[in-house]
Formats: sequence, structure tokens, C-alpha cells
Amino acid sequence: MLITHANIATLGAEPQLIEDGAILIRGHLIEAIGDTQTLAAQYPEEEQLDAEGQLAMPAALCAHTHFYGAFARGWAYPGPPAASFTEILERLWWRLDKQLTLEDVHYSALVCLSDAIRHGTTTLIDHHAGPNAIEGSLDVIADAVLQSGIRSSLAYEVSDRDGPERAHAGIAENVRFVRRLQQEPHPQLAASFGLHASLTLSDATLAASVAAASDLARDGRPCGFHVHGAESIADVEDSLAKSGMRAIARLGAAGILGPRTIVAHAVHVDAAEIALLAETGTWVTHQPRSNMNNAVGFAHVEAMLDSGVKIALGNDGFSNNMFAGMKTAYLAHKLVQRDPRAMPADLVIRMAYESNALLARIFWPQQQLGILAPGAVADLVLIDYRPTTPLTADNLPWHMIFGYEASAITTTMSAGRLLMHRRHLLTLDEATITARSRELAAALWARAI
Repeated sequence: MLITHANIATLGAEPQLIEDGAILIRGHLIEAIGDTQTLAAQYPEEEQLDAEGQLAMPAALCAHTHFYGAFARGWAYPGPPAASFTEILERLWWRLDKQLTLEDVHYSALVCLSDAIRHGTTTLIDHHAGPNAIEGSLDVIADAVLQSGIRSSLAYEVSDRDGPERAHAGIAENVRFVRRLQQEPHPQLAASFGLHASLTLSDATLAASVAAASDLARDGRPCGFHVHGAESIADVEDSLAKSGMRAIARLGAAGILGPRTIVAHAVHVDAAEIALLAETGTWVTHQPRSNMNNAVGFAHVEAMLDSGVKIALGNDGFSNNMFAGMKTAYLAHKLVQRDPRAMPADLVIRMAYESNALLARIFWPQQQLGILAPGAVADLVLIDYRPTTPLTADNLPWHMIFGYEASAITTTMSAGRLLMHRRHLLTLDEATITARSRELAAALWARAI
């Protein structure tokens, strides 16, 4: 396929803006980028998709999400509003996930995948929970991922909150799914070893998880973990009571941290823990919308970056509109720090694309994402954005923050496959998914009261 007449924003270390540009796609890769006149003359027989002057950009990536949380939207759980993060977990999330059936899990994933396609997000790192439907749950999510055409890394979050039997079942589900992909790799799927958080994990379960993960190492590469860390001060207080160590330090002592591990949030970390995250090469994901919603505080992202910590951008189960997450990060850090210089737009965009793509290389080492360039995977979006001020490669980040919205996305492509065109989803039946998810969510709410 040859995409023609696009204004191409390549992003990457040396970003370019190519006016009236064209993108030649062969299979799942970008083969060439240039001006429309030249490429159309060189490849006259190629099927053409006319972008009609729209902006072409790399598709977005999400470094931490929860497909299982889709049925929480609009649910007024009984009683007064939760007054703390721990109450939010106990009264909302742990009440919801206990009710999930495998069909609920499947449709929760389809709902989120539809949302991702519509908002131009084609790579997602998921973190699943469902203590009464553990076995096979990652296969159910994987089926939805394959149907959608998106790529996703999956993990089951092991926890002791539902007893040792379910903790061991969670470990077994991670092991089973990792081994499945080792034996039958697929370019859309990847896996890590999921853990919930320090506050719901005993020393014994941490040790059992590390032992199980060590058996999954391949070609000298360990199986990394995906865990919430220091999201709330409650996690720190619990860790101090259990071990005399703060939450990140406890995870480090247990052998959880490392260059293939993702720690979501890292809001309540001290200088020693920041140094530990940097020293171990551990990834941190930042979820500004979630942190604001749960009132847990705000991560010191720029201080961690200055200390050498690798930070990517996730959503923690909020909508897969990553543009909304970028805008929130840009604005909220200024408010929290009372400094208009905090979190500039170019830093936000580098975190959302360059850092997220580097994190994705852990799971898909052969796939170059987050950039439009020859040899990169053809993951891109077309955005119906007609700027009223000059648009350049240098000022693009500020256009992204202040100019267009994700609703302007008309086309989403992943690995050379159109998933949405002219705002019509091509791989998923959105109306059917929505109708069934509504029925399942209503039934789950009734069970959870």
C-alpha cells in the first residue's frame, strides 16, 4: 500500500515533518517515506490510500493498563464514596474483579481494544486480575487481542488477598502463558510475570514468584515482572510494617527489580529508592489520570529522569486515549509543582513515544515502534488536523497538547493492517461488543452488591 498526500510527522530522535508526503508499506513494515509525487511515480502499481492532507503520525503506545476494569465505568458501588486509596481497592476494584467470569474477561478486553483502536493506540501492556476465573484467563484476553489486530503484553497480577490457593493459581497462570508464547510465539502477543503490589504480597509469595520466573529465563534473558509499586502511602506503610523496608526497597530485596521489570506508579519513593530503580534499570510507568483520580499524590517524574530512571506513560485502566494522558501529564505537573516550566510538551511526547517504544522492545525486540521510518513497523494513525498556525517538526508537541484531540483520528493501522478507516472499525464489531458488554456489566453489578 502507498499512503499518499499526508503531512507526515515522523517523530524519533531526528523528527521530520514532510508535507504532501507518502508512505510505502510492504507487509508489516514501512519500506520508504518521501514526497507523494516521487513515490507515486516510483510505485505506480501500488494500491493507494489518499490521506487527503491529514496528519500521519506513529500510533500511540500504552505502558500500563487494566483491560479487566472496563465494567467499572459508571458503576455506583453501594455506600458512601471511598475516603482512601485502600477503600477504593476494597470497595470498588476487589469487589469487581471477584465477580469476573471468563466471558466478562473476554468482553472487558474487547471493549478496551475497541477503545484503543478508535483512539489510535496499537500497543498495550496489560495487567490482569480476576481471582475467581484465573486459569486460562490470559488465553481469553489473548484471543481478543488477536481478533483486534493490536499487540499486547499480558500478565496476571499475583496476590495473597484471596488466600494461598489463588496466589499459587496466579503464579501458575503466568508460568503457563509465558511458556505458551515461548513455544508458540506470535508477533501480536508477549508476556511478563504479574504481581499486584507489595501490600498484598507475602514474603513467601514473592519468593515463590521469583523462583517460578527464574525457570522461565530464555537466552540469558530473565522473565521480567509487572507490579504496582508505591502507588499510595499505604503501600509504603504496609511494607515498613512487614519488613522494615519501604515498598520499592522490599521489591528490590526480593529480586523483583531489573531491566525487564515494570513498576507502575512509584509515587511514594525516596532518594535511595530512586537510586535503586536507576541502578537496576527498572522501568517505571507514570499514570497521571489515575493518580489524580485516586488522590494518591504525584510521581516526581522529572527528578527520577534526572537520576537515570527509565519512565514510560501508561493509563492504569483509564480510556486508551493516550492523548488525554499526555495532556494531563503536561498540565498536572505544572499545577503540582506550581511551576509553568515543569513537564514541557516535548518531554511528554518523548516519554509517550520514544520511551514507550523502548519499553515495548523488551517484549517485541524485532519490532521498531513509535516512529515512522523505513524498517519500522507500520503502526500509524491519520489525524484530520488542519492547523491554523504554522506546524513544524519542532513545534509539533505543542500542537499535540493544545491543538488536536484523539477524536480527530480517522484511521488506525497496526503492522500494515487497517484496523479503522474513516472512523469505521474493521476488525471488531463495535455494536455487538457494546450490546453484550452492557448485559454482562449489568449482571456483574447485580452480583457485586
